[in-house]
Amino acid sequence: MRFTAEPVARLIEEFHRLPGIGPKTAQRLTFYLLRAPVDQSRELAEAILDMKERVTFCSNCFHITEENPCAICTSPQRDRTQICVVEEPLDVMALERTSEYTGLYHVLHGAISPVEGIGPDELRISELLERVRRDGVQEVILATNPNLEGEATAMYLAKLLHPLGIKVTRLARGLPMGSDLEYADEITLARAIQGRREM
Repeated sequence: MRFTAEPVARLIEEFHRLPGIGPKTAQRLTFYLLRAPVDQSRELAEAILDMKERVTFCSNCFHITEENPCAICTSPQRDRTQICVVEEPLDVMALERTSEYTGLYHVLHGAISPVEGIGPDELRISELLERVRRDGVQEVILATNPNLEGEATAMYLAKLLHPLGIKVTRLARGLPMGSDLEYADEITLARAIQGRREM
């Protein structure tokens, strides 16, 4: 016997599939939308569809964009001799808020994690090496998260980049171990960029 209407159960299940959304939060979101005006639900649905239809990944740096290549890659104000390597697009947004870094980015879309079955081949590492060889890059800043997976990824990248004869640096230790870049405040991130060290 079903005690919840099928559309409600389906929406709870869909919310629960999102990262960081547990069953209770999924239920709260669903029942909030159930009570909200129809227009609010329609706007949410349209915003999701609009994002899926209009947003893509930059073919150069793999950051999110509406235009390909993205505005950062095409900006004449950016320092093209530096590439800052991050795990996720949210990390680019966090670093941009500092207004401290003026180079280019490369988004890996994850970190090496054998436990989750993510190896180097699942990340945008070959594209990074190609950019470094092709574009006259002088410094690669490894800005992976200061946790076990981020450290392993940084060490792996440093090993691949050193033979190319470029400077390889890592963000300074102002970032707390085990945290994500996207949650760090602008001052901490700015100091981490300024105090980066060579690997």
